[in-house]
Amino acid sequence: MILSPNISSEAIKKLSISEKEQLCSELRSYIIEVVSGTGGHLASSLGAVELCVALHSVFTTPDDKIIFDVGHQSYAHKIITGRYDEFRTLRTENGISGFPRPDESPHDAFIAGHASTSISAALGIAKAMEINNDPHHVISVIGDGALTGGEAYEGLNNSGKLKRNFIVILNDNEMSISKNSGAVASYLSQMRSSTKYYETKKRVKDALSKSAIGRELAKSVSGTKELVKFAIFQSNIFENLGYKYLGPINGHNLTDLIDVLNVAKQLDRPCVIHIKTKKGKGYLPAEQNSGKYHGIAKRQRTSDKGSPYGDTYSEITGKYLTELAKGNDKICAITAAMKYATGLQHFAAEHRQRFFDVGIAEEHAVTFAGGLASQGMLPVFCIFSTFLQRCYDQIIHDLAIENEHVVFAIDRAGMVGEDGETHQGLFDVSMLSSIPNTAIFSPSNAAELRSSLRKALYDCKGIAAVRYPKAISTRSETDTADYDIKLTQNGGKALMITYGRITQNALSAAEKLNADVLQLVKIYPISEEAINIALKYDKISFFEEGIKSGGIGEKFSLKLLEHGWQGKYKLTAVDGGFVAYRETEKQLAAYDLDNEGMTRITGDLIEQT
Repeated sequence: MILSPNISSEAIKKLSISEKEQLCSELRSYIIEVVSGTGGHLASSLGAVELCVALHSVFTTPDDKIIFDVGHQSYAHKIITGRYDEFRTLRTENGISGFPRPDESPHDAFIAGHASTSISAALGIAKAMEINNDPHHVISVIGDGALTGGEAYEGLNNSGKLKRNFIVILNDNEMSISKNSGAVASYLSQMRSSTKYYETKKRVKDALSKSAIGRELAKSVSGTKELVKFAIFQSNIFENLGYKYLGPINGHNLTDLIDVLNVAKQLDRPCVIHIKTKKGKGYLPAEQNSGKYHGIAKRQRTSDKGSPYGDTYSEITGKYLTELAKGNDKICAITAAMKYATGLQHFAAEHRQRFFDVGIAEEHAVTFAGGLASQGMLPVFCIFSTFLQRCYDQIIHDLAIENEHVVFAIDRAGMVGEDGETHQGLFDVSMLSSIPNTAIFSPSNAAELRSSLRKALYDCKGIAAVRYPKAISTRSETDTADYDIKLTQNGGKALMITYGRITQNALSAAEKLNADVLQLVKIYPISEEAINIALKYDKISFFEEGIKSGGIGEKFSLKLLEHGWQGKYKLTAVDGGFVAYRETEKQLAAYDLDNEGMTRITGDLIEQT
């Protein structure tokens, strides 16, 4: 057994190739064992095990800097940099992060939770090292999925000008979360299959090296090398941007990986190492369905065939959009490399011509949706709340000003449990409610979700957003929920106002307190009807699963003041920091958004004179 709590980069350097191969096998087994219990990004990390071992065979962190794009590929790196025992706490309260975190370990050079950022971050680190006369190396590890994001090309364009060592490793597994699509995927596919040049080069070099005449001939033809290369292989984008291109390399062959990394380490210019890997390598279910096993839920068995408890909000959205599109050929669905994660596999199967996977290119997706809308289509962009943050300018400039009608189906809204700080969906309401011509819905159950989607498509103009949590949907008594607000009366001692999934917590608390509950389903613009109801109460508590600053609770209180209301108002929302890793219910409790917190806060308000 080579893998142990004492495993380290220094120890790996002393191993033979066969021992390193054994270490890779043991790392895979350990990752599968832990992630099956804690949840996490399984397939990506399994595919990058040899890469991580090779990197630590050649480079020495933290002096050399390895920047992982997104961080899905970094689990083996975490284990072999002093976190063997801690790895069992992955994505748990007070445990280690599912992504690289410099505050967790000096071996993590930069935080990574969103895609396409590693080259830009690595360039900044490299320039700082250059200024400080630090001779160590900087390595960016980016997947081909992340390479579909525009920021990756901004980083490539700027870093190609460096006059020092700078290494970009393109981990090419033909996948992001969903299967890659678009011109970049096709381009990389051609590069992977274009091995003729490299095979020809090796044969010629071997033949010429066997005689003195041949060696002299090799020198004389060196000036034509690039011309021959272009004729056989053509040029590639990386070389055009100033990089030395090395590859494609088998990303599961340790000898080849270590050799090419040592070559790259000696260069005094930027280079791209193109490696080809298998997502889910070493675990057959993940190899066969890497999309399903990209990320698995906590305590979900890796052989689990699905949840017995009902559909997620994502699945309901995907299925209902598919149903609506059968009766309306204007409805289109857009995803940014998350077909399965957003439930759009159903739409893609039924309405292929109206389904668009743009890759990890959220900003493009928004403007693309605006273009569709300008020609009378009804585009629905299904996107995680955390990734919608990238699109603020496009939403304002390309949709709101033009008053284009685009629907955002905002998944993972609110708290997201073990996904951590980089993925919390707490900012979308504050962000979108600051934009003119925007309507926002936040349903609390499956029926309200369907109603909200239908209204967003057909009753709204301009931007319409429907936000829903990462959760199994709750049941409702009726198949329809055709209301924008809903008042539940229990005695009127106070009014509790809320929206989204925490509505049920408010209803439970209100029953104990003889308080009434005003549920907002269409949360913005705030309706005059909701304000008129609230004006009848002198004690109001507002609970919001989002940030306090700029949220609906703040806007609601301002509306009351503008109407001359002089009662007592208590707003409970997320304020003063980022929500840490822990189970969703514990996150809600930490911010008094659970039943007990709401009961205590509203009870205290009722007792005030």
